[in-house]
Amino acid sequence: MSQGRPAGAGLPLSLPGAAMRDPALLSAQADGAVYEAAWSLSDAFELVDMDDVLPPYEPVQPHWFYYQQEEDKDIWLPFSKVDSRNLEQALKCGDKQEEGVLVATDGGRCDVDLGGRRRHTVFWDETPSEVRRCTWFYRGSKDGRYLPYPEEVSESLEEAYMIAYTLGEWKRTLKLSTEEVVVFHSPQLITQHRPVAGHAGDWPPPLPEHTAKSSAIKRGVDSIAVDIPEGESVMVDHLVFMVHGIGPACDLRFRSLVQCVNDFRGTSLRLLGSHFRQSLSRGAVGRVEFLPVNWHGALHGDATGVDEDIQRITLPSISRLRNFTNETLLDIFFYNSPTYCQTIVDTVATELNRLYHLFQQRHPDFAGHVSVLGHSLGSLILFDILTNQQPNPWSSSGSQTESNNDSDLPDTKSLEELLKNSGLEEYASLFQRHQMDLESLALCSESDLQALGVPLGPCKKILNAIKKKTIAEMLRAGAQLQDRGVTEAVASRSGTAGASVHATIPQVLSTTNPVNYKYLNVGIGQVLVCYPRLNFEPENFFALGSPIGMFLTVRGLKHIDPSYKFPTCGSFYNIYHPFDPVAYRIEPMILGRDVEVEPMLIPHHKGRKRMHIELRENLTRMSSDLLGSLRTVWQVLSGGPVPALPPVEEIRTAMHHTLENTNAPTPSPSCAAGHSGNGPSAAVSAGSWERGCDINVGMLNGGRRIDYVLQEKPIESFNEYLFALQSHLCYWESEDTTLLVLKEIYAKMGVYFGQT
Repeated sequence: MSQGRPAGAGLPLSLPGAAMRDPALLSAQADGAVYEAAWSLSDAFELVDMDDVLPPYEPVQPHWFYYQQEEDKDIWLPFSKVDSRNLEQALKCGDKQEEGVLVATDGGRCDVDLGGRRRHTVFWDETPSEVRRCTWFYRGSKDGRYLPYPEEVSESLEEAYMIAYTLGEWKRTLKLSTEEVVVFHSPQLITQHRPVAGHAGDWPPPLPEHTAKSSAIKRGVDSIAVDIPEGESVMVDHLVFMVHGIGPACDLRFRSLVQCVNDFRGTSLRLLGSHFRQSLSRGAVGRVEFLPVNWHGALHGDATGVDEDIQRITLPSISRLRNFTNETLLDIFFYNSPTYCQTIVDTVATELNRLYHLFQQRHPDFAGHVSVLGHSLGSLILFDILTNQQPNPWSSSGSQTESNNDSDLPDTKSLEELLKNSGLEEYASLFQRHQMDLESLALCSESDLQALGVPLGPCKKILNAIKKKTIAEMLRAGAQLQDRGVTEAVASRSGTAGASVHATIPQVLSTTNPVNYKYLNVGIGQVLVCYPRLNFEPENFFALGSPIGMFLTVRGLKHIDPSYKFPTCGSFYNIYHPFDPVAYRIEPMILGRDVEVEPMLIPHHKGRKRMHIELRENLTRMSSDLLGSLRTVWQVLSGGPVPALPPVEEIRTAMHHTLENTNAPTPSPSCAAGHSGNGPSAAVSAGSWERGCDINVGMLNGGRRIDYVLQEKPIESFNEYLFALQSHLCYWESEDTTLLVLKEIYAKMGVYFGQT
């Protein structure tokens, strides 16, 4: 036995302290030489001098983690420091085994069931994930990340560590239920030995040459490299709903809308900390909440059966390409079909209203405004919905309240009447027990009804009855608009040459509420689609990589009157990448063919322009100025007979003055967003920022600019075609796009980045 080896070293601690009280076991282990190799292994490490006085034992500080699986990898992500403290406090205040104790996390987007150790999403459907109160960590075999032990194992490890630390007796072992052996060498060195084939279950463990490679385990979250966020502010300044485009995936990594929105939200939190630091420290800024709006699942779900119908007529060749087309590109054709367009519009509007009411319930003190953001086809869906809105009667500008408006609706049915008409009276008592009325039932999804115990068949009938009731109310509400359209159409057909452009919208062909472009000179849109009403009035509409301009042109719209604006939304921003093959501009449709204006250049989030863009513009401007100077000199020298040629010094002075103007730095913007709120502090790509701010492009964005273009990266400028697809999907991770959204939102609140 090695000299200096403390008594009891190497004893199994399956039941901590048992070996210390068993002299026979102590003698058997002391006489054996099976641990000599383990001793020689530990001698290679620099251990703490046990004669030194160690500080008193302190329990390990726990941190809460939740599980996610990404690309076949087990990922344990830490809760923020604020959420972890809240979970720990809730656990201490009540019984940790008590079921039904929910703690809001992730800014209120998720709830953690303490008793069941499950994390549930609130605003979107997602499989509940496991939650752990973590104190001990081991290195994973796939990617080397440290993963948390189960809570029971962590408690055993902490108890064994406490005994070894208190008694000062190290070189102790603990056999886990997974046949792994943990060796406590010192307070700083604790290793885990995995069993190998042929030796599993052996006790004492075999010599190191017969064991798998050992690895160190860590105590406490401070001992592992993990980025733990501080936590989100409880104050929500603004709410943004984000609508996706075609297909179930949103980027080149085939991530879902929820994942992309989470990244967008994380980027906004980082930019708030870097660009709004002073306002954040003063408490003038909280955060902006971003919530996903998913409509692809409803269109391609079992309710429509469209996937099954398309699959029956799909050719068997090039199956992967055809499946990709069916899941993505066909969404464009579905939206142009009145049948499936109605499904898409109903899904988006219903989801927007559901999320809005749910957010208000979760944040009763929220007093901010709401914006909508759409990517690709999602922006066109929002555009059509917003053009068909009417100001809500219960808004600040209306003269009626919500309750008054609802009471005026004819043929309003109760929940009992609706169930009776559907032949489902037996479920009336079920809904009464859960205190549900017709309004709350309309907010329920199919999964909610099934959770209450309603079978699939009655579930479908109830949802169909709710949908029919909603459409009937929309049709009755749209009857007045149709009557007004008839009057305007008759006036336009019998009008004179000086008739108003407002009376040129043929709306009489629609049996429902058509697209109501009040101030446009051509009637366009899905005339057979009933557009639902939103229960809120958006303050801003952000379109990313949007084909709105192309669709309006294809529908027959040649010009947008400068006086046109959304009925309920005051601001519209068309944001795109210069190489995006799907994006189109809006401003040329307002300004006409005689006026050509370059889009507003979105500044880089680190300031100014990208170096290669600034260099290219400087070279272009320098060559233009030099050519102009040489042309002037040539005209002077080659002119008609003159009494005398200009002095050489005058020519040199003129050329020197031209070169100085060429090399002069670009003047600083004089109408930055921090002063007038007229957009980002960057120059228009073909002129000065002042000229870009002075241009009035109509009331669609309150007289401000509409088209905003991102700066391409240096590598993207080498080949536009190579990065075309990537440029259409870059907005979710673009810090420049996120910063523009934040600046425009907070500018209306009187808060500007970098403001003292």
